[in-house]
Amino acid sequence: MGAAHVLELDEALADAARCSGDYPAQRLRSAIRLSAGGRSASVECVAEEVPVALVYNGISHAVMLATPADLEDFGTGFSLAEGIVARAAEIHDIDTVSHANGMEVRMQVSNRAFEALKARRRSLAGRTGCGLCGVDSLGQVAREVARVNARPVVDDLAIHRAFAALSEGQALHALTGSVHAAGWATSDGTLLAVREDVGRHNALDKLIGAIVRAGIDPAQGFAVVTSRASYEMVLKLASVGGGLLAAISAPTGLAIDLAARTGVTLCGFVRDGRMAIYTESRASNPTRTD
Repeated sequence: MGAAHVLELDEALADAARCSGDYPAQRLRSAIRLSAGGRSASVECVAEEVPVALVYNGISHAVMLATPADLEDFGTGFSLAEGIVARAAEIHDIDTVSHANGMEVRMQVSNRAFEALKARRRSLAGRTGCGLCGVDSLGQVAREVARVNARPVVDDLAIHRAFAALSEGQALHALTGSVHAAGWATSDGTLLAVREDVGRHNALDKLIGAIVRAGIDPAQGFAVVTSRASYEMVLKLASVGGGLLAAISAPTGLAIDLAARTGVTLCGFVRDGRMAIYTESRASNPTRTD
């Protein structure tokens, strides 16, 4: 790889992502490229992931592996989507701190939210074996959320328009080819925000945090994601009152069940002018209107 191409990569890296602290969202790494013409030395742009601790009022609640960019959005979105805070105003302060072995997102939350979090932590203490946030029985896996009030009126053209814009807005993926994206669009498909991460759930958390911090009502508009639609992703969107999730790949059966129960419109396989609608709220109409 020539020096000019490396310089172009360096310039692209500088513009690709909003990085946090001492950790860039991507780095240049050496590699060997194999092709029909043989072996050649290469410089590759690789997405980074680091341990990110989510800390509430001085107590670490969870450690996630995430791309170290947009971490204040991540902390806000995670807190809302996981029900740790009921509204963004309960997060009184948020800051990111770099350490030698990872990052901390330090949040100061309301007394109500912190007491509820401590009670949740006490209920999980000492449990082992499940791997799902410390739960020890199947009945504790599902966290019930209220049925959403959002009834977005969105046609299929708007969904495809949002996905086209999402593809163009994935700066980090264009460099690395290894991250997911989540985007937020208005009912006509205008994309307002994009967030990227090595984890699809993290990307959605970051997106939720970004739109809420920008004062955008999750009930107005819809989310598009470059992954499958899992149960957790439907749960996160429903938890903040979002009414439509469109995924480039398939949903899971549990995700469809939850979407039907909470009133979320769930679309999958959104690509090449086609999609599948698995659940549909009464006012949503992902069908062509022209």
